Amino acid sequence: MEYLVFSILCSVTVSVLLKIARQYQVDIRQAIAFNYLMAISLTYFILKPNFSNTVHLSEQQPWLIFISLGILLPTIFLVMFRAVETAGIIRSDAAQRLSLFIPIIASFTIFAESISSSRLVSLGVAFLALFCLLYKPASHTQHKQQYAALFLIGTWLGYGTIDILFKQLSKAEIAFPIGLIISFGLAAILIFSYLFFKRITFNLRSVIAGLILGLFNFGNILFYIRAHQVFKDNPTLVFTTMNIGVISIGTIVGALVFKEKISTINALGIILAITAVCLLYFWAMKI
Repeated sequence: MEYLVFSILCSVTVSVLLKIARQYQVDIRQAIAFNYLMAISLTYFILKPNFSNTVHLSEQQPWLIFISLGILLPTIFLVMFRAVETAGIIRSDAAQRLSLFIPIIASFTIFAESISSSRLVSLGVAFLALFCLLYKPASHTQHKQQYAALFLIGTWLGYGTIDILFKQLSKAEIAFPIGLIISFGLAAILIFSYLFFKRITFNLRSVIAGLILGLFNFGNILFYIRAHQVFKDNPTLVFTTMNIGVISIGTIVGALVFKEKISTINALGIILAITAVCLLYFWAMKI
């Protein structure tokens, strides 16, 4: 369970860094690019991938998953960026977190996880918590904003698909570090190509911010995949705990650090989220 806790803390830290980046004139696109360079370096020095038997790797490893992640990781960052611009933070965040439905469905279809009444009850509490946590009264200004359905749907589908791909990547075993390097490497190539195409002028502040971002992003992904490896027969626990945990901790941090208001419904959501995670963990331990 500690892997999930570390992954949630790293994920929330990434969100905090992205939130304060604008205050320091950090170009988010540049930060995302250099974040992948840090992630590649950490993967190489910490996980020590073995490139000695490339023939064996090429025959048995899920290259389609590696490549798909490499394309989706930077793409979803940019789609989310456009969703925030056109639809606002609240709707974009809701689309990202409601992507939980996609991997949950995959748990019972692709990963053949058994469906029981106890799990359905736990998931019911989890989804109720999700809606309570994301609830915010819409202001008059927000109603005037353009509803960018395309970017919101892209955010929803993108994050849900990435969750499933990370679960699949956790099965790569020996080649797991190589898979991460391939995915991060391809992501770096794509995002830097985008920056050069846009003729972006690089600045030191954004580069440093990106390297710091990469440290926590790497931790988030590494611990998330490790959690899937520990709970390999219960992906629902990992998918749900991760999403609910990030929203709950993020809501608390937003209130304490950024003085964002928490409504009574949001507070109820935190309580329900803790309840849902405890129920899922309890049923997982009984298996």
